[in-house]
Amino acid sequence: MSLSCGIDVGGTKIAGGVVDEDGRVLEQTRVESPARDAQAMSDAIARLIDDLKQRHDIATVGVGAAGYIDKERATVLFAPNLAWRHLDLKDELEARVHLPVVVENDANAAAWGEFRFGAGADVDDLLLVTVGTGVGGGLVLDGELYRGAFGVGAEIGHFRVVPGGHLCGCGNRGCFEMYASGSALVRRTRDSAEARSLLAAPLLERADGDPENVDGPMVTALAQEGDPFAREQLDTLGRWLGEGIASLTAVLDPAVVAIGGGVSEAGDLLMDPVRMAFQANLTGRGYRPTLELRLASLGNLAGLIGAADLARR
Repeated sequence: MSLSCGIDVGGTKIAGGVVDEDGRVLEQTRVESPARDAQAMSDAIARLIDDLKQRHDIATVGVGAAGYIDKERATVLFAPNLAWRHLDLKDELEARVHLPVVVENDANAAAWGEFRFGAGADVDDLLLVTVGTGVGGGLVLDGELYRGAFGVGAEIGHFRVVPGGHLCGCGNRGCFEMYASGSALVRRTRDSAEARSLLAAPLLERADGDPENVDGPMVTALAQEGDPFAREQLDTLGRWLGEGIASLTAVLDPAVVAIGGGVSEAGDLLMDPVRMAFQANLTGRGYRPTLELRLASLGNLAGLIGAADLARR
């Protein structure tokens, strides 16, 4: 059985695992991410791979990184939360670990993992929407990962939904992720809490009276306990997501949209308003086949599993 090593590189951690041909993770490990030091990042990945090689007969390595990756799946062109700029990560790692390496955008890798072994395993066309600090996306069309002409396609978090809106980390204003991400959820919730809304009193109590202590898991936990203010915040987030997915569907027409990322742990408290907003805004609603909106099923392992499988292919 062919084993592949999957690496998921983020701004706070680097996760690695050994994945078999059926998408099973045989071993996983992680280290902190020295995100502001390009050489230290490469060193940490190489050490992690070497460590896993000692216990497993690894044939290939797939690296999923949060950034723009070139068409050849080798060079990290730009990574907003990492120090890499025009780095041929494939060449550098292959010289150090002596294995074939494929480098892929992390959301693309996660989409491939869900397509092969998760929420999209029964269809040929899948859009993965990851809702965390930002909004990420990956797209599989006709059974193939869509990467665009230059390798940087499917960056759905940065299509504009509000002209002149909130300033995004990408430098533009009004991007989708500024309204439909976990960060947007926290920003809106903190604004209401800072205004000392009576409805926000239970949340402020949970946050020890300081709006800056409010985070996404806190809002989700209160919503699951039935708090109306917290549920209202998830409703708002769900509406933004549903409307955005309806616009993306008009262009892409996938069979399934899977929603993953940390915020998806809210389950139906998020998915119900997503579905309602999607149905209300879908072009040609009532006269066209309707896709399925599903929760992603691989969790935090999707990128690792997908990267490993892409390397094997």
